[in-house]
Amino acid sequence: MIALRDTLLLVLSIVRWTILIHFLMSWLISFQVLNIRQPLVAQAWDALNRLLQPVYRQIRRFVPTVSGIDFSPVLLLIAIFFLERLVATQL
Repeated sequence: MIALRDTLLLVLSIVRWTILIHFLMSWLISFQVLNIRQPLVAQAWDALNRLLQPVYRQIRRFVPTVSGIDFSPVLLLIAIFFLERLVATQL
Protein backbone atom coordinates (compact mmCIF):
# COMPACT_ATOMS: atom_id res chain seq x y z
CA MET A 1 0.00 0.00 0.00
CA ILE A 2 2.89 2.35 0.73
CA ALA A 3 4.34 1.69 -2.72
CA LEU A 4 1.03 2.65 -4.34
CA ARG A 5 0.83 5.84 -2.29
CA ASP A 6 4.40 6.82 -3.10
CA THR A 7 3.86 6.12 -6.81
CA LEU A 8 0.71 8.27 -6.90
CA LEU A 9 2.48 11.08 -5.06
CA LEU A 10 5.39 10.88 -7.52
CA VAL A 11 3.05 11.10 -10.51
CA LEU A 12 1.21 14.07 -8.98
CA SER A 13 4.52 15.77 -8.27
CA ILE A 14 5.65 15.31 -11.89
CA VAL A 15 2.35 16.76 -13.12
CA ARG A 16 2.70 19.71 -10.72
CA TRP A 17 6.22 20.49 -11.97
CA THR A 18 5.10 20.16 -15.59
CA ILE A 19 2.35 22.73 -15.00
CA LEU A 20 4.76 25.10 -13.26
CA ILE A 21 7.30 24.83 -16.08
CA HIS A 22 4.57 25.49 -18.65
CA PHE A 23 3.37 28.49 -16.66
CA LEU A 24 6.88 29.95 -16.39
CA MET A 25 7.62 29.31 -20.06
CA SER A 26 4.44 31.12 -21.07
CA TRP A 27 5.54 34.20 -19.12
CA LEU A 28 9.08 34.06 -20.47
CA ILE A 29 7.77 33.76 -24.02
CA SER A 30 5.30 36.60 -23.46
CA PHE A 31 8.06 38.90 -22.22
CA GLN A 32 10.35 37.77 -25.06
CA VAL A 33 12.97 36.27 -22.76
CA LEU A 34 12.58 32.99 -24.62
CA ASN A 35 12.36 32.98 -28.39
CA ILE A 36 9.84 30.52 -29.81
CA ARG A 37 11.85 30.43 -33.07
CA GLN A 38 14.65 28.51 -31.36
CA PRO A 39 14.17 24.80 -32.09
CA LEU A 40 14.64 23.56 -28.52
CA VAL A 41 12.26 26.15 -27.08
CA ALA A 42 9.70 25.46 -29.82
CA GLN A 43 9.83 21.69 -29.23
CA ALA A 44 9.51 22.04 -25.46
CA TRP A 45 6.66 24.54 -25.80
CA ASP A 46 4.82 22.35 -28.31
CA ALA A 47 5.20 19.26 -26.12
CA LEU A 48 3.94 21.04 -23.03
CA ASN A 49 1.00 22.51 -24.94
CA ARG A 50 0.03 19.11 -26.32
CA LEU A 51 0.12 17.64 -22.81
CA LEU A 52 -1.68 20.37 -20.90
CA GLN A 53 -4.08 22.11 -23.28
CA PRO A 54 -6.68 19.29 -23.24
CA VAL A 55 -6.78 19.50 -19.44
CA TYR A 56 -6.89 23.30 -19.44
CA ARG A 57 -9.68 23.21 -22.03
CA GLN A 58 -11.85 21.15 -19.68
CA ILE A 59 -11.31 23.65 -16.85
CA ARG A 60 -11.92 26.65 -19.14
CA ARG A 61 -15.39 25.31 -19.93
CA PHE A 62 -16.39 26.09 -16.34
CA VAL A 63 -14.09 29.01 -15.49
CA PRO A 64 -13.64 31.63 -18.21
CA THR A 65 -10.68 33.98 -18.38
CA VAL A 66 -11.03 37.13 -16.31
CA SER A 67 -9.56 40.32 -17.82
CA GLY A 68 -7.32 38.24 -20.06
CA ILE A 69 -5.96 36.14 -17.18
CA ASP A 70 -6.32 32.38 -17.46
CA PHE A 71 -6.84 30.78 -14.06
CA SER A 72 -6.95 27.18 -15.31
CA PRO A 73 -3.31 26.38 -14.34
CA VAL A 74 -3.89 27.75 -10.85
CA LEU A 75 -7.08 25.73 -10.42
CA LEU A 76 -5.32 22.62 -11.67
CA LEU A 77 -2.48 23.17 -9.19
CA ILE A 78 -5.02 23.54 -6.37
CA ALA A 79 -6.69 20.29 -7.44
CA ILE A 80 -3.33 18.51 -7.52
CA PHE A 81 -2.49 19.87 -4.07
CA PHE A 82 -5.83 18.55 -2.78
CA LEU A 83 -5.21 15.12 -4.37
CA GLU A 84 -1.70 14.96 -2.90
CA ARG A 85 -3.02 15.63 0.59
CA LEU A 86 -5.86 13.16 0.11
CA VAL A 87 -3.52 10.40 -1.05
CA ALA A 88 -0.96 11.14 1.67
CA THR A 89 -3.55 10.91 4.46
CA GLN A 90 -5.79 8.13 3.16
CA LEU A 91 -3.32 5.51 1.94
